[in-house]
Amino acid sequence: MGVRLDASEIDAYLAQGHTGILTTLRRDGFPVSLPTWYVADEGSIYLNTPAKTKKLARIRHDPRASFLVESGLAWAELEAVMLYGRLREVEDETLRERIDGLLEDKYRAYRTQRSRQPDATQRHYARGVMLCFEPEGDPISWNNAKLRLS
Repeated sequence: MGVRLDASEIDAYLAQGHTGILTTLRRDGFPVSLPTWYVADEGSIYLNTPAKTKKLARIRHDPRASFLVESGLAWAELEAVMLYGRLREVEDETLRERIDGLLEDKYRAYRTQRSRQPDATQRHYARGVMLCFEPEGDPISWNNAKLRLS
């Protein structure tokens, strides 16, 4: 019995996942992996990032990236989806508004109220850049719960 997820299982897993790990590349080729909140929509992954970050500079230099969502504590519970692809900035204002709404719905209960954040933090996170991660090729996935353990 295989542990891979089929396409519909991958879509469902990405839709319910909480935090993804986005890996981008520095100019010297070394990877940088950072956690991010995201939404999966119509085969792409969307996320926001502050406008003045090294992450955005790395993406503008080289849009190649990977995106991982994982869960499970015990080995028999481990599940993950790993995607490879490219990032692009979302310019379409209608799409931005729709995705912002999806992000707000998904993470409303987890956000710290802006009024409780220091002014510098509020400025840092004010209207950032929306990114679209577009997967390329076949995803890597597994769900160890699919194994029939004796």
